[in-house]
Amino acid sequence: MLVDDQELVRAGFAMVLDSCDDLTVVAQAGDGEQALAELERTAIDVVLMDVRMPRLDGIEATRRAVAAHPGVKVLVLTTFDLDESVTAAIGAGASGFLLKDVKPEGLIDAVRTVHSGESVVDPVSTRRLLRATAPLLSAPEPVAAAPEAQAVLAELTPREREVLMLVGDGRSNSEIMGELFVSEATVKTHIGHLLAKTRCRDRVQLVALAFRAGLVS
Repeated sequence: MLVDDQELVRAGFAMVLDSCDDLTVVAQAGDGEQALAELERTAIDVVLMDVRMPRLDGIEATRRAVAAHPGVKVLVLTTFDLDESVTAAIGAGASGFLLKDVKPEGLIDAVRTVHSGESVVDPVSTRRLLRATAPLLSAPEPVAAAPEAQAVLAELTPREREVLMLVGDGRSNSEIMGELFVSEATVKTHIGHLLAKTRCRDRVQLVALAFRAGLVS
């Protein structure tokens, strides 16, 4: 489903996605309320969600959509001048984010990646965005956030903490392989253990955890 208050944006994205044999745009919505209503009556796997929309914005719509439909993956559309919205979207349960000027092949790959259960986090974009929003992530937004993060870290092995720190720094699996001199299968195993122990939904939330826990500054 495409959710954006600009019909021209939706039309462009729909044209790109519908050109693929394995992807179909089954619904469109102009705001968050319409999106939630559409989710109740249409089988949807992935939602492309704009941030700024009338009536109900994309952040709150993402939070409600994920809570009511745990199997639905949400990709939030953003721009670099909306960095705060990126961190809010992650907290709301989004599986990743895309820049609105994404290239067609990038859009297609992102939808396929999220549908497969992975997150869309480009390492370079992640580093740029999280450096800009580090104060937001490390702020005690609820007061108990930092102690809770530290409690989670206490359950990790030294190697898992190391992998979490590298994930938080925006490193890809191949970069972590090179840094730790291990195989890709080993990296994937460590990340799987991290997701299970921290109860994070995906790699995006692992990045946020690394910042809140002070592993990355």
